[in-house]
Amino acid sequence: MTARIGVITFPGTLDDQDAARAVKYAGAEAVSLWHADADLRGVDAVIVPGGFSYGDYLRCGAIARFAPVMGPVIEAAAKGMPILGICNGFQILCEAGLLPGALVRNSELHFVCRDQWLKVENTSTAWSTRYDKGAEILIPLKSGEGGYVAEQNTLAELEGEGRVVFRYVGDNPNGSLNNIAGITDARGRVVGLMPHPEHAIDALTGPSDDGLGMFFSAIDALVKA
Repeated sequence: MTARIGVITFPGTLDDQDAARAVKYAGAEAVSLWHADADLRGVDAVIVPGGFSYGDYLRCGAIARFAPVMGPVIEAAAKGMPILGICNGFQILCEAGLLPGALVRNSELHFVCRDQWLKVENTSTAWSTRYDKGAEILIPLKSGEGGYVAEQNTLAELEGEGRVVFRYVGDNPNGSLNNIAGITDARGRVVGLMPHPEHAIDALTGPSDDGLGMFFSAIDALVKA
């Protein structure tokens, strides 16, 4: 049976169609989920995509966190459903308490848009098993508030438990503490990252096809479940 992966659309979402395309590239069915509907439509996993949900008013992801669709997302995450937050989606997952820490203005206060090398630190999450530990992958990054911050005890916990999934290689593009580009929850089912794997699924249209591994990983996790 084909895996069904939901992709949420909020007002201001930009990358939902790109995320849906990546899901299809990986061989799964992409299911559109609307922010105002508290219904996950029976999907097996959820992607919270990038963009500027609700115009990034108040704080990135602060309003989207209270959208009706997020109620069942939080409940599904508690039951172990794979959830991926990309860029604004990462911000939303942090605001919703599904991931620790927060994303703040880039250290140089400029919007950063570039192809970014990442080091894969954790290959045991639902979204990273297709990678080799220590592999370097090339993924587009485009964000103005992508600096990951957390209290020192939280950082120590993330590092000690191996919950940093991706780390920036080379120059730190946004001032993220410990060069953190992506993290996971304690169960390895919820992952958030600032770079955009959905823009790196085909070498013809992106800098690489390195991002496709995340979507294949999720399908593997669902098949094993």
